[in-house]
Amino acid sequence: MKYSKTKLLTAMVLFGAFLYWQDNAIVCSQWVYEKHVPKAFDGYKILHISDLQNKVFGKNQKTLLYKAECSAPDCIVITGDLIDRNRTDIPAAMDLIRGLVTIAPVYYVSGNHEHQSGEYDNLVELLTAEGVTVLDNGKSIIQRGEERLVILGLADKSVNPYYNSVLRMLSKEHEQDFTLLLSHRPELFSDYVKQGISLVCSGHAHGGQIRLPWIGGLFAPHQGFFPQYTAGMYIEQDTAMVVSRGLGNSTFPFRIGNRPELVEITLYHKES
Repeated sequence: MKYSKTKLLTAMVLFGAFLYWQDNAIVCSQWVYEKHVPKAFDGYKILHISDLQNKVFGKNQKTLLYKAECSAPDCIVITGDLIDRNRTDIPAAMDLIRGLVTIAPVYYVSGNHEHQSGEYDNLVELLTAEGVTVLDNGKSIIQRGEERLVILGLADKSVNPYYNSVLRMLSKEHEQDFTLLLSHRPELFSDYVKQGISLVCSGHAHGGQIRLPWIGGLFAPHQGFFPQYTAGMYIEQDTAMVVSRGLGNSTFPFRIGNRPELVEITLYHKES
């Protein structure tokens, strides 16, 4: 009996250590995008961050910021859920922001949790004060010589019922430009394709929370069980979408086969 209890205790400790590692060991995934990239933006690197959900990685986010700095990005994009509706710990999010703005320009759009928390207006004020460009239903243009990269941003659909009309309006003047869309919701991919967006950065799916070999994610909000868009790059017609697995958790407290993720996207110009 004593031997069996020892084995059970050992198994529990090992499983606990495994869960801790799965929830805290950050991985940096790397993707390349080559279609219609302006020559002036050859080699341009985007660091994509999503779904922090108030997660803390070291004191003052030191571990996460070290990973971000090692990426050496040209810009950083955040696609929502910096805070969690159940744990509105804005200081944890702002510790990350204060470090990120020293690395590269930061662009942000909201997720559903910021609006559900009741802290959206306060958060936006703090982000703006730190120099973050908030792109909820807005756009920003990065110019290099005569070529440019147009960043479009959508506020989360939960407060943006006419998002499709907003996106059409934002992109109307930029049909000939390289467009990068920041939007929290990957399940709206077909709508982004219809608008001819070049590249989309999205989150929200948390990688499907539990990921199984050959199957992928098991569940994602607004996609249900066995979701279609949970991680990696998806391509349809002239549009590519990169979905981050995110960094933190919300209702379900664990990640399994689904470590927290930073995403690097490097743009390469391809001669036609």
